[in-house]
Amino acid sequence: MWLYVLKRTGAAVATLVAASVIIFLFIHLIPGDPIYVLLGDEATPEQVEALRVRLGLDQSLLIQYFHWVSSVLQGDFGTSIFFQAPVATVVLDGAETSLLLAGITMVWIVLIGIPVGVLAAMRQGTWIDQGLSGLAMFMASIPTFWVGLYFILIFAAWLGWLPSSGYPSIFEEGGLANLRYLILPSLTLAAPNAALILRLTRASMLDVAREDYIRTARAKGISPRRVVVRHILRNSLLAVVSAFGFTLAALISEAVVTETVFALPGIGRMVVQSILRRDYPVIQGVILVIVSLYLIINLLVDLSYRYLDPRVELE
Repeated sequence: MWLYVLKRTGAAVATLVAASVIIFLFIHLIPGDPIYVLLGDEATPEQVEALRVRLGLDQSLLIQYFHWVSSVLQGDFGTSIFFQAPVATVVLDGAETSLLLAGITMVWIVLIGIPVGVLAAMRQGTWIDQGLSGLAMFMASIPTFWVGLYFILIFAAWLGWLPSSGYPSIFEEGGLANLRYLILPSLTLAAPNAALILRLTRASMLDVAREDYIRTARAKGISPRRVVVRHILRNSLLAVVSAFGFTLAALISEAVVTETVFALPGIGRMVVQSILRRDYPVIQGVILVIVSLYLIINLLVDLSYRYLDPRVELE
């Protein structure tokens, strides 16, 4: 297994190098100039040139790239052009919101997707199965922002149960009670993803239930509940765990819309604002971190296969 981890680590490093080149080049191809975003259109040529030299934007793209990579290897992601603060500090300001949002969303997905998927599989062909499958298809097909707006309308405006926007840190006044600000956003993100897990859990369980060893277990008189939990569900989790890995990675990109709808100070919203401001260091740093997280999540998902099914060989 360690040899497999080393191979995947080498592949991850190569992927990061390629990703860093693509990220750097694409971002600098975005129309617009951060100098005019900072100084405005009425800045004099002398002011523009002086700021360009101070920020190092007067150098060639190749030199800028190598300066950026060398700094990243030393743990320095550069300085935000707009905030004039280290990129790491700027990103950490929004990391709490995005990480908590993703974590709570994954909890909703697990609590809704798997149990309801198991129920649908165990009631195959009944009105319960058809109703749950239809609901899942509906939730997977509607836009995330539409769900968020209706959640705000119903639970914030009409019922007044939950706040409609914003998020004060749990480290500020209010503590863990501030997590209520993330309930509606997390449910908005969880709705289409839980629908995917529901359908995948149902399909995987029905496939496993047709295997010979399941019929053998039932013939031996093993209780139906134990057959479902110990044999069918566990062997169905391989496909579900793969989906969890991609879902967790996709939440980062999907959170952009949700954070905008609910006015959350998260990383997704920060990326959009940084693109509008042409804040190259922040965009480069955030996307590189996202790519790294995606590679780590994929590795952990692959390693979990061996735990779920010892027959799986990692090569």
